[in-house]
Amino acid sequence: MKPLFLGGHPAVDFLNTFMVPRGTPIELIGDGRSLVVWLRAAGLLDPGAAHRLLRRLGVAELDAAAEEARRFREWTRDWLTRLQGSPAGAERSDLRLLNRLLEHEQVHRELVAAPGRPRVVERTRVEESGQVLALVAAQVARLVTGEDLARLKRCAGPDCTLWFLDRTKPGLRIYCSAAGCGNRAKVAAFRERRRAQGVGTRT
Repeated sequence: MKPLFLGGHPAVDFLNTFMVPRGTPIELIGDGRSLVVWLRAAGLLDPGAAHRLLRRLGVAELDAAAEEARRFREWTRDWLTRLQGSPAGAERSDLRLLNRLLEHEQVHRELVAAPGRPRVVERTRVEESGQVLALVAAQVARLVTGEDLARLKRCAGPDCTLWFLDRTKPGLRIYCSAAGCGNRAKVAAFRERRRAQGVGTRT
């Protein structure tokens, strides 16, 4: 299954690498290669860096990184749930765990040509397994420091487990996707109204 990018933020899309649609568990980062593929698709690794990483690290090391990423994902899901209940209640132990991952991040600045004048861009160096997870940890840190966690929601679809960041102005979005869960909810509501009116519907 292809990765889904409906969350509105890379950290939220990371949560959605595991889903249980209609009771069927789907794991999108089951091994190291699929983790690298997801990081590239999410825009956290450029194609060249992804290729070099696959060549530099062996299968066992990448698979171990994927296993750690899955544990971190579930920890993040639990932490965000707790933060939503008490936004100011981040435990020091939680911050220490996240900071230990962030310690592996290596970022350097590079001057690049641009219309008018050169500009500075940040490049993240990823050469070892610890730096792989730091990519995701950095996004989680940006989420909790730069976004309103009251807008972090779980899809209201009865068979959906996806999360999303509600960026609509009124903050009334309840489904991960209008075309997916939103449309299914409309169809179900229409059929329920027809049944209540005693009108048969085709299946």
